[in-house]
Amino acid sequence: MKIYFGFTVAGDRATLETARSMVHCLEELGHEVLTRHLVSDNARAADRFLGPQAVYQRDMEWLGQCDLFIAEASGSSFGVGFEAGYLLGASTIEVILFYNINVRDSISFLITGNTHPHCRLVPYSSLAEVVAFIQAHVGRGKPLPGTAG
Repeated sequence: MKIYFGFTVAGDRATLETARSMVHCLEELGHEVLTRHLVSDNARAADRFLGPQAVYQRDMEWLGQCDLFIAEASGSSFGVGFEAGYLLGASTIEVILFYNINVRDSISFLITGNTHPHCRLVPYSSLAEVVAFIQAHVGRGKPLPGTAG
């Protein structure tokens, strides 16, 4: 499955190690993570090198190709919010938004309050919870029925 992984490039990257573990877990399960570069240390510099329009075009193409959108949204960013909102408004692609429960008060209510039928919120307090969710609900195939909502 092609997965678009959302993670902030310009916002708070305090959960970078969790995001890296998520990408690693998805790849171990055999998924193609289109946006794996987001968890590299030089993600911002690489995007700056490409320029704003090229990044937009690339990311919109990847959004159009993905089978599933998963984001680590603890460091809320306009980009992650745009990506999730775009897919929820323009497609039937499932969206899974993870966020660290310890920083819930600093995350937009548009993330933590999302009730869209194709969106699943996954508050977590440990990396083990994140990995267990991915393994149980994403696994090696399509998301299980009931993942959304």
